[in-house]
Amino acid sequence: MRYLLVLGLVAAAARAELPNEKSVKIEKLFEVPNYCEGIVFDHAGFGYISHGKVITKFSQDGKHAVWSETGAPNGHKVLAVGTHLVCDASQHAVLKLDKDGKIIGKASAECDGKALRGPNDLSLDQKNGGFYFTDPGGSDDIKLIGTVHYVDAEGKTHLLDSGLAFPNGIVLTPDGKWLYVAESKKNRVLVYDVKSPGKVSVRRVFAELPKKMGEQIDDQPDGMCLDSEGNLYVAHYGMRQVQVLDSKGRVVRRYPGGNLTTSNVGFGGPNMDVLYITGGLGKEAGAGGLFRIQLEGVKGLVILPKKSN
Repeated sequence: MRYLLVLGLVAAAARAELPNEKSVKIEKLFEVPNYCEGIVFDHAGFGYISHGKVITKFSQDGKHAVWSETGAPNGHKVLAVGTHLVCDASQHAVLKLDKDGKIIGKASAECDGKALRGPNDLSLDQKNGGFYFTDPGGSDDIKLIGTVHYVDAEGKTHLLDSGLAFPNGIVLTPDGKWLYVAESKKNRVLVYDVKSPGKVSVRRVFAELPKKMGEQIDDQPDGMCLDSEGNLYVAHYGMRQVQVLDSKGRVVRRYPGGNLTTSNVGFGGPNMDVLYITGGLGKEAGAGGLFRIQLEGVKGLVILPKKSN
């Protein structure tokens, strides 16, 4: 009994490190004409969001301008050499862009001889020089054709899993042991044990997420990120929320999402303690907004590889 009590106190102490929902203040940094997602930061501290046909680059003070036009950009990461990887459904590929936003090639366009349908989001495997990505193109809760892939250091794309109901956000833990995938149309987060780069266990359910209530219009998990303690932050589309899951998949915090159709989350700022949130202010066809929350005492997981020459 004492052992269980101690465990409970430790868990409570860990949860107490996260700011209370009522104590945080959400700030709208700026609006864009379209629903937005794909939040990421580069080595100079500039941020990027995807919306409509373009990617917008912004500074911490909210100044922003269109950086690149790719067609239908979404998930976005920056490599050590400064190259950008961008999932683009219209080009059925994960694109490579240079530091000025020019498309310089495709990091992945097919798997086992089959063209990709519509890559959505990606997560870097920094240790091994590869990356994981989701391809939900054409899938839903009836048409279970969503897939998860791995691109190795040599550029070959491997199929990891299939038969999913719109796989969306994807996050690899920093130790490379677990891969989280948001399965939007089933309102849950899946987890895979990573046995070796591009080799994973059979999927299992990490968390069944809360369902919409009241004025909330939907309940689909979208983009995700981690803090340095291993808590998983899930943008919950249609619920105007970012839900924080602990290492056991329990919802321990619900932070305001700003946008109704909350789409993606990422840590930034000089101290990596500011949570940036994308989405749509109303329905997806309308305007989008970039919001942020200062999370005192919380450090986001750094996903940007150290800059190389």
